[in-house]
Amino acid sequence: MALGPHTVGRKLLWSIALPGLIVALIGGGYFWREMRRAVQDAAHREALALAEFIASTFTLPQADRAHPHSAVAEVIASDTRLLRSVAELRVLTPDGRIRWSRQRGEEGTLHPERERLTAPTPETARSAREGTEVVRPLGGAECADCHTGDNAQHLGVLQVRLSEPLLSRQLGSVFHLAMVSTLVFGLMLTLATALSLHFFLTRPLRRLTGNMRRAEEGDVLVRAETRGTDEISRLGAAFNQMLARITSMKVEEIDTHRDLAVTKEKLALKEKLEERITELSLLFDVAHSLNSTLDLQEMFERITRLVVERLKIPNFSIMLRNADGNLEIRTAWPHHRGSVGLTFAFGEGACGRAAETLRAVYLPDVSDRSSIFAKRNLVGGTDHGSLLAVPMVHMEAVLGVMNFQRPEVAGFSPEELELLTAVADQAATAVKNARLHSETVLLTQTDPLTGVPNRRHLFNRMEAELARAERYSTPLSMLMIDVDHFKRLNDAAGHRAGDEVLRKVCDVLRTRVRKVDTLARYGGEEFMVLLPQTAKEGALEVGEKLRRAVLETAALAAPTQPTGHITISIGVASFPLDATEQETLVDCVDAALYASKRGGRNKVSAYEPGMEIHPGRERGPHSSTRPAAEGTFPLPPPGVAKA
Repeated sequence: MALGPHTVGRKLLWSIALPGLIVALIGGGYFWREMRRAVQDAAHREALALAEFIASTFTLPQADRAHPHSAVAEVIASDTRLLRSVAELRVLTPDGRIRWSRQRGEEGTLHPERERLTAPTPETARSAREGTEVVRPLGGAECADCHTGDNAQHLGVLQVRLSEPLLSRQLGSVFHLAMVSTLVFGLMLTLATALSLHFFLTRPLRRLTGNMRRAEEGDVLVRAETRGTDEISRLGAAFNQMLARITSMKVEEIDTHRDLAVTKEKLALKEKLEERITELSLLFDVAHSLNSTLDLQEMFERITRLVVERLKIPNFSIMLRNADGNLEIRTAWPHHRGSVGLTFAFGEGACGRAAETLRAVYLPDVSDRSSIFAKRNLVGGTDHGSLLAVPMVHMEAVLGVMNFQRPEVAGFSPEELELLTAVADQAATAVKNARLHSETVLLTQTDPLTGVPNRRHLFNRMEAELARAERYSTPLSMLMIDVDHFKRLNDAAGHRAGDEVLRKVCDVLRTRVRKVDTLARYGGEEFMVLLPQTAKEGALEVGEKLRRAVLETAALAAPTQPTGHITISIGVASFPLDATEQETLVDCVDAALYASKRGGRNKVSAYEPGMEIHPGRERGPHSSTRPAAEGTFPLPPPGVAKA
């Protein structure tokens, strides 16, 4: 009774059961994820509140001659209902030693994770398999009354770890039970559906198929069962009627004269059919050629080869609309005529008229001087024969014109006019797609605000230049440029004025670098310049030239700036003098830039060893305007060495 591997019933069963199973799994996974997220959020809030409560006991008043913070020890050691879910509770000194602990015997010992817990970080809460952990630093203004000096800022760390909430385990059990129930219900529903399809669809179709196979083998007296009024029964009745008609046709004589007439008509249509097949084959080949490439020149060469070889058109050219709005010949056949590059205005000649009217223009005889298109009709072809100019139109916009010329007068039939118009329509779509592809590639590599390469293109270019410099043992220098006090400019004049300043600064930089150099926007108000085959001394000279150019540009005067003018700070680093790896070189030039910032801005600084240890990053919004370089880690804050 099982459904066969290729039956309609099995196909219907899969079309119903599989989407339902997928939807059920996706829905179950989604609700499970949301439930876990809600439980974790609740656990985080509970842990943070408990940590805040324990930390508040440090501010309780002390009794006379009592041990310091005796209330803290009592709270930690207590077995109240509030602390029953606490798995671990410790207070650590700044050096990682356990001062108070809920576990007996740990006081005075060093915590095995003291480096992670005693780092000067803000209060955090994280989830793990064993529960939820909160690490809260102790100290600050609330402890200034009892602790004085710099030590009051960091007196220790409070570590609280809660066990997994009971609610999470209960919800997990309920969810698993619901999933098992859903699976059992789905299996039962699938079984019931399979049985129904077998009895009401598969078995009747199998009987009908057997009767059809017997009729195919020559048994025209067989008949299908027609019990019922459903579609299968009606199909069987139609099959029976067909067999009855076939039986009656076999006993009738064939009308010989009618067969002869039909044969003559078929012979007459054979030539037309062959022509249509040739046209459709050409259209198929054109479509295949156009869809297999996005390069315009390669596309034009393929179209030219198909038109010349398959349609036997000896003179052919393709024109595209150029930036001036005129029609320019991009490719032509034969090549030796030298017509590539010729331009036609709209309305000039047959091609211009076709572009202007968005319709094909056909000249049966180009030697007829009385034609209104007589002037410059030939488009580089011969001075006799017939000419057909078909516009390439896409979305009511003219992209170009295709010109076909034969040496015979009236050399194009109406069928060929339709065929060549279809070829031009396909070519127009392919040209539009190729241009859109080129524009898309350009947009993915260009910053939309300044028009220079973006961060992605910069790092691709940087990788290539570093490989070239390493291969040929040549130097490569890098400049990182930052607009000084840019946040102050945005706050005072608005973000639109800030964008305009970035464009002007970029224009100044673009005109003063070499063509082989790469100027790109690194992020925010920062730019980067790659200087191939340039040593560090030469890069310093280039940086100084760029700094003076920005300072001396009258259009960059800004009353809101401290100096009354837009200025830039520049960092310089070189390969292989400062670094041999891309990530390290970016860190070096970044450290040199912040050295210029520390030095008062409007300055060019070369990288020196040690700059990355104290980069002098500014705190506040400015520090977040520039994203970290791809493949690098952010530099540590002042006073903290790199790991």
